[in-house]
Amino acid sequence: MYRRFTRHYTRDEARELLPEIRGWLTRLGELRERLDLYERQTKPLLSAGDDLGGNRVNHWVAEQSEFRKLLQEFESREIHLVDIERGQVHFPTLKGTKEAYLCWELRDDDVIYWRDLEEPSEGDSEE
Repeated sequence: MYRRFTRHYTRDEARELLPEIRGWLTRLGELRERLDLYERQTKPLLSAGDDLGGNRVNHWVAEQSEFRKLLQEFESREIHLVDIERGQVHFPTLKGTKEAYLCWELRDDDVIYWRDLEEPSEGDSEE
């Protein structure tokens, strides 16, 4: 039988990862804000033809790198990062023999929702 994912999480396995995922999502949000600020500040300078360098660029590169490493934490575990701002993630799971997602958001206390892979996120069902 074809499976889209090689890793499938039980609800308990997903729950065990929540403290770490909360930290990753919080840091991703912080980095995203800083990178957006950097872009807003540098865009006029670049449009004027200025060259940029020094500490500002070094910090930007370091934060871009950290952002990518955090995204890799999700990717390497096959956890789908749906929305950084909402802190929404989907864990691949099995409902019987069918693949599905366990759904969780940063505001949630627990992993209690799931949905079929082909359904839109608004169709999350409670366990």
